[in-house]
Amino acid sequence: MSETGHTAGQVAPVDTGAVGRVATTSVGRLLWNGLTISPIATLGGGIIVFWALMAVLAPVLAPYPPNQMDPMALVDPFPSATHWLGTDQLGRDMLSRIMWGARTVLIVAPVAVLGAAIIGTLLGLLSGYRGGIVDTIVMRVGDVLLAFPQIILYLIILAKFGASAFNIILVIAVTKAPIIARIVRAVTLDVKNRDYVAAARMRGESTLHILLVEILPNARGPLIVDFFLRLGYTTIAIGVLGFLGIGLPPPDPDWGGMIKESYGLIFVYPHMTLIPAAAVSSLVVGFNFLATGLREAALDD
Repeated sequence: MSETGHTAGQVAPVDTGAVGRVATTSVGRLLWNGLTISPIATLGGGIIVFWALMAVLAPVLAPYPPNQMDPMALVDPFPSATHWLGTDQLGRDMLSRIMWGARTVLIVAPVAVLGAAIIGTLLGLLSGYRGGIVDTIVMRVGDVLLAFPQIILYLIILAKFGASAFNIILVIAVTKAPIIARIVRAVTLDVKNRDYVAAARMRGESTLHILLVEILPNARGPLIVDFFLRLGYTTIAIGVLGFLGIGLPPPDPDWGGMIKESYGLIFVYPHMTLIPAAAVSSLVVGFNFLATGLREAALDD
C-alpha cells in the first residue's frame, strides 16, 4: 500500500507574538478555501459528511437493528421493498449494517490517525530540533518500522494481543507515526535557524515553547493534507484487517468483515460483497478528494 506524494510547506516569518493566532486563522482559511474554491474538495467533503450523518443517525434511520435476522429473507436476500439493499447470508439487513458499520470506521480511523499525528509530530519536532543522537535514534527506529510491510506488522501484533478497537488504533498509530515524523522533521530543519526562532531563544523561551509555538505552525499545511490522506489509507487498512478476520470481532458491523463473510457468494448474491466494498471505496475517495483540494489550496495560499 503506497503512501507517497506528501508535500512540505513553508511559511514566511511572522511576528512571534502572533504566531499562534495567525496559525489558527490560517488553518481555518485553508479548510475554507479547500471546501469552497476546489470542486474536488467540495465533493470529497460532501461524501465524508454523508457517511458521518449515516453514522450519527444510524440509531434513528436504520430500519432494523444491525444484528437482527429475518428468516424469511434467507429465501430471497436480494434488495426488496422490505430490505432496500437486501440482506446478508444470515438474513441481516444490509442497509442497517452498512449504516452501523460507518460508525466503526469513522471512530477508529480518525482516532488512530490523530494518535499517529500526535506521536509523529512530537518525534519529528524533537528529532529535527535537537539533531545529533536524538535525530539518529528516532529516524533509525522509524526506518525499522517502515522496512516491514505494514500488513505483516498488523498480523503479528493483532494475532499476539487480539483484535479489538483499542489494539487496532494502537497498531495503526504506531506504524503511521514514522511517516508523519519525517514530514515534521523536514519542516523543523527548514525553519529552526530562522530569525524569529533565534529571537525566541534569546528571549529565554523554553524548548517546548519554541517547538510548539514558533516551529509547529509552519507544518500546519502539510499536516492537514497528510491527515486526510492518511484517513483514506487507514480506512483501507481497517477494511483489510476485517477481511483477514483480525478486525473488530463479530457480530458488530464492520465493512471489511462483511466483505469477508460474503465474498464466497459473490457470483450468487453479489450485493452482499459489492455494497460494503462500495462503501469502503466511496469513503476513501472522499478523504482523497478532500486532501487533494486542500493541497491545492495550500499551494495557492
